[in-house]
Amino acid sequence: LQLQASGGGLVQPGGSVNISCAASGFTLEDYSVAWFRQAPGKKREWISCISNGAVGSYHANSVKGRFATSRDNARNTVHLQMNNLRPDDTAVYYCAASRLEYCVVEEHTYDYWGQGTLVTVSS
Repeated sequence: LQLQASGGGLVQPGGSVNISCAASGFTLEDYSVAWFRQAPGKKREWISCISNGAVGSYHANSVKGRFATSRDNARNTVHLQMNNLRPDDTAVYYCAASRLEYCVVEEHTYDYWGQGTLVTVSS
């Protein structure tokens, strides 16, 4: 049972990237899935979540209007579409899955974690 985050890389300011979180060994659709990020020298922070059954998606104020979270149930995957990227979006991005049917920000409520993918925003 694991999550695998992928799709990070080097992006120019103002650019876009789509990162993915793929599950193996369990059905991701049955879980609420969140994205966290950890910038260099900073604590890890919650930035988005899509609830069990995709009832709703939620985003931190720092990314609202620029990032979008979606599911691809056929591929057992959740995506984070990141637009209008800024240098302060540079971080390792982690996905996490929770059996809860609603979104929460507390890390200890998440059952499975991906290994993280690095997104660097720089010219």
